Amino acid sequence: MKNRLKIYRDDRGWSQGELARRLGVSRQTINAVETDKYDPSLPLALRMAMLFGTDVTDIFIDKWEPTE
Repeated sequence: MKNRLKIYRDDRGWSQGELARRLGVSRQTINAVETDKYDPSLPLALRMAMLFGTDVTDIFIDKWEPTE
């Protein structure tokens, strides 16, 4: 799943460490999400969206389409 987390973080001028502190996770977690090596849990994704004042689907992009 692709994401725009780095864009949102950079727009605020926050380091990975600062974002991690605000979310209560490690800097390594933020790095892994930003580099598409880790998909966050639903609670973490929701916290990210709330922190940035946006929807989860604005941060995380999934190209999945339902089949008929």
